[in-house]
Amino acid sequence: MTTILFELGTEELPPKSLKTLRDALTDNVKAALDSQNIAYEAIKPFAAPRRLALQIIGISDKQPDRTEQKRGPAVKAAFDSDGNLTKAGLGFASGLGITKDDIITISTDKGDYIGYELTVQGKPVTELLPAIFQKALDDLPIAKRMRSGASKEEFVRPVQWVVLMADSTVIDATIQGHMAGNLTRGHRFHAPDFVSIAHADEYEAVLQNAKVIADFDQRQAAIKEQVAKLSDEVGAVAIVPDELLDEVTALVDLPVALRASFEERFLAVPQEALISTMQADQKYFCLTDKDGKLLPYFVFISNIESKDPSQVILGNEKVVRPRLSDAEFFFLQDQKQPLFALTENLKNRIFQDKLGTIWEKSERIATLSAFIATQIGANTEEATRAALLSKCDLASTLVGEFPELQGVAGTYYARLNGEAKGVADAIEEQYLPKFAGDKLPATDIGTALALADRIDTLVGIFGIGEIPTGSKDPFSLRRASIGVLRILIEKRLNLGLSELIQHALSGYGDKLSDAAKTFDEVMEFINARYRAMYSEQGVAVDTIQAVQAMGIDVPMDFDDRIRAVQVFRSLPQAGVLAENNKRVANILAKADVAVSDTVDEAVLVEAAEKALFDAVKSAQAAVLPLQAAADYQAILTTLASLSEPLTAFFDGVMVNSDDAKLKANRLALLQQVRNLFMLVADISLLQG
Repeated sequence: MTTILFELGTEELPPKSLKTLRDALTDNVKAALDSQNIAYEAIKPFAAPRRLALQIIGISDKQPDRTEQKRGPAVKAAFDSDGNLTKAGLGFASGLGITKDDIITISTDKGDYIGYELTVQGKPVTELLPAIFQKALDDLPIAKRMRSGASKEEFVRPVQWVVLMADSTVIDATIQGHMAGNLTRGHRFHAPDFVSIAHADEYEAVLQNAKVIADFDQRQAAIKEQVAKLSDEVGAVAIVPDELLDEVTALVDLPVALRASFEERFLAVPQEALISTMQADQKYFCLTDKDGKLLPYFVFISNIESKDPSQVILGNEKVVRPRLSDAEFFFLQDQKQPLFALTENLKNRIFQDKLGTIWEKSERIATLSAFIATQIGANTEEATRAALLSKCDLASTLVGEFPELQGVAGTYYARLNGEAKGVADAIEEQYLPKFAGDKLPATDIGTALALADRIDTLVGIFGIGEIPTGSKDPFSLRRASIGVLRILIEKRLNLGLSELIQHALSGYGDKLSDAAKTFDEVMEFINARYRAMYSEQGVAVDTIQAVQAMGIDVPMDFDDRIRAVQVFRSLPQAGVLAENNKRVANILAKADVAVSDTVDEAVLVEAAEKALFDAVKSAQAAVLPLQAAADYQAILTTLASLSEPLTAFFDGVMVNSDDAKLKANRLALLQQVRNLFMLVADISLLQG
């Protein structure tokens, strides 16, 4: 079997896209090979700063032959009464260069047709590969392509060379305007000249000798290993975000990790600012102690094996010093006045044109935070103070330079100003959760502030008609809504959405033209987020719909019902009960008389309806204490006992009796059944 080697050599590829380009190229080539029935054992991808490459191992030499069936006119039109070919039949045969004896009959649902089975010879794979690779490159997810000089060929970066080989033979091809060969280039500095590849299997070894680790994953593993070793030497833990690791891996051919240090005085600056500038600007891996406190070290990845690594280390220390000094300057500059003094600046900063300034938003949040604090047993004075300080750091020079530190900077300044611990902690926690799966506020004050901030934004933006549409959500209202639901549910807060929204509306005064409409739209929008949130957790859509039908106002209660229905669905009686509940709902909906929920036991005639009545009475008594405790799971488990008597009722009792009194009583009995299940959810909406 043959090994194919394809390499596209370029100027330095965009590091944030390299891994994506590698994976897309691999997927595109796999899809093309599969579509053309070309067999192979494996594809190994490579990606380095100046190259994208693939080895296709164990590829077949040619496509398999295949049979194509050509269909002609209907048999009755192709032959005359004597069995000779008609003009239509002769035309079909001559077009394919065949005789009457070669013709077959093809039977279909629409009748019999004449046809011919044509054997198509498979093409040599080497003839097909150039077009396959060019198409794979054309289909890469590249937002903006460029041309080099007078060349008409476009790619994400100028192409410098192309390698295309089958074992030791160069495949004659032109890809991206370059003739394919067997020459590649090594490390830009250590081995800049072209080197020859004798065999496709030797690709990695050739580049290894030329100081290039072509395998992206192998390079990344080497980086992680080296960073961990250097961290361990000083008893530290490295911060290695996945995105930064991918980017650094894409920047180097030959990773050489080195550890450097900075002055300990910089540790007085918020460590988030130091980490941010070292990661974003310098692509460094910061080191912390086991408790997450920043240490005065960092690890960087060099792309050369220096004869004097100490000079490389000194150079990086020299480069990072002014960046850390800037962060220190901003931090010290902000401390020349108390955090609260920055509120004057907020009075001139617009939150939204129609909704006023950031300071006005802070005042609204303060009122709403205080209300929430009273509901959850938190300190209302601290909640108010935290809200008034919550946006002050937006006017600080540190956040001006590092926008991602909003909240974090405010917490540092609040602590330096001697604010209460709950107040200081809440300023940072107001932004939690920041993304799906992120942690929630840990303190009660932080919880109140996080809820108030999001609900105020939701009400205000909806109040001015800026409702999210499709993928357009500039104020991240979907994320804000899910944040509200998560906080209320996961922190087990017995708070209703309607009351929170009403309080938020009152804070806007006459700024919003239609408070009633805004209330309805915000409620509908937040309730619509349940489906997305629970679907991600694997909850079935009909389970969500069954609970939503209840119009639950308290998210914590909504969640309890969801969990109860999930457990109920695992019961053996669940399917039958769901179907019978659907039948009950339909009968009651179509009733042409007013349905009472009071059953007259004296009117019960049939044994099945008497049995159901007794079962309902027992269930009502059993669920009464469970209802008081909101133990929905136990309620549904108890109601599972109604499965047999309800089934027997439908099997043996005519609900819509000609006797009006019997009919009314039986409808009332079914109403009691429905009322029991509706204590938890509309089980009739469950689908099997």
